[in-house]
Amino acid sequence: MSVVLEVDNQVYTAEDLIPLLTQYQMLPKLAQEILIDKVIAGVECTEEENTATYSQFCQQNKLTSEEEVETWLEKQGMNREQLQNLITKRLRLDKYKEATWSDQVDAHFIKRKSQLDRVVYSLIRVEKPEVAQELYFRIKDDENTFSALAMEYSQGTEAQTGGLIGPVEIKAHQPKLAQVLTTCQPGQLIPPTRVGEWIVIVRLENYLSAKLDEPMRQRMLDELFREWLNKTTKQKVSFLNSPVTS
Repeated sequence: MSVVLEVDNQVYTAEDLIPLLTQYQMLPKLAQEILIDKVIAGVECTEEENTATYSQFCQQNKLTSEEEVETWLEKQGMNREQLQNLITKRLRLDKYKEATWSDQVDAHFIKRKSQLDRVVYSLIRVEKPEVAQELYFRIKDDENTFSALAMEYSQGTEAQTGGLIGPVEIKAHQPKLAQVLTTCQPGQLIPPTRVGEWIVIVRLENYLSAKLDEPMRQRMLDELFREWLNKTTKQKVSFLNSPVTS
């Protein structure tokens, strides 16, 4: 069998690559790329789009002549048709996403909105309940500022910012803390609450409601596509552990 790859003076045949793809867990990714290529096979780009993507490719790879492009192709083991498919793949995929899921974006956003909303809040976390209780009353009675006590007592990285965290999406938080943040009002100081191994004091500073602007719309399209890809991979891809015969 002919050699298809050489790495650090070691050669590999096509037969050698299958166990390596399995070992490095690259087969699932390969299968997904095959599925993507199948569904976007009929998606076409305009002549202007083809020209623009080719120009961008040459700029990114610092290829200033057709001779340099040919050298690049030779090193990659690719032909011109494969190159064109590669450099337009993202654009064709974006077109496919738009055509397939654009009418589902609004509903998906509404479903996800509570997780996409962002918060800015102040946090102090300590291990001892009695310490948390004392700090809570010192803040509540205006004896000390939240920021000063966070810098002195909080046992997480938030101490470096005076306890201030965010803006950050609510979904990124531990479930108990996320629940606390979604049920209080800006400016509200929450009494000491156990969250995992910590006792925390929280004050919500600002609540930023997610909006379906253009970046968010693209994110919703990407999520719908990823859901489809994961589901389709489970349904249509099988990895067969067949023994290799000599």
